[in-house]
Amino acid sequence: MIDHKRLESIAAAAGEIAYDLWPGAGNAVKSWEKEPGSPVSDADLAVDAFLKRELGALLPSAGWLSEETADDPRRLENDLIWLVDPVDGTRDFIRGRSGWAVSVALISQGRPLIGILAAPARGEMWIAQAGKGASRNGTALAASTRREFSGARVPIEQLPKVDSDLVCVDKPNSIALRIAMVAADEADLLATMRWGFEWDVGAAALIAREAGAAVTDVFGRKLDYNKRDPRAFGVLASAPGIHGAAVDRLAQRAAALAKNP
Repeated sequence: MIDHKRLESIAAAAGEIAYDLWPGAGNAVKSWEKEPGSPVSDADLAVDAFLKRELGALLPSAGWLSEETADDPRRLENDLIWLVDPVDGTRDFIRGRSGWAVSVALISQGRPLIGILAAPARGEMWIAQAGKGASRNGTALAASTRREFSGARVPIEQLPKVDSDLVCVDKPNSIALRIAMVAADEADLLATMRWGFEWDVGAAALIAREAGAAVTDVFGRKLDYNKRDPRAFGVLASAPGIHGAAVDRLAQRAAALAKNP
């Protein structure tokens, strides 16, 4: 159906376009706010335009949903769509930090078929195919198998007091890379309790799931894609053995926060 090598080379090239504008490599980047608290840069737009052109040529029948493209409701008529975040982790990108990635997923009938994260500032290429496992730089991934909730590693800067039994580990700005940390057994638990978008998690959720992690929304429900409203509240990726405990721990807080989309 699709030339996987070509897809991987497109994602890698998109990563290089971003890298060539990344301040961390000594480059100048222009950035501004689309709305308060939502930064964007010229790299986001350049990568978006490149991927729209190249992925459209690779699979013309697929629809398109991207953070940096005005939504076209005709995508809802497609069984296949490309789901793209041109630069996930824009804050780290603008600050010259390495915690960003280009995120590309191919969605079929609401489920991810392929997920790729290109993170050239880290020298990483993450790839997953549904039913075929996940890898980073060609090495197969195996997710955390932790069974005890207390002591679980979480990519976060500071834990609230109620979660003081957990352990902080490095937190990239990119939510996709934080999910991927669970896939690589570098974290045991990643949870968000805020409204986000499908493109934030589509590729990474498949990578984590194919590595053996449990991946749901924060309430423990399956994630759906190519919805009319592409927003979703919360994501939870964890070692399967602590997933239920994580849902229980977060349920009350999540329910209160989800009331305000």
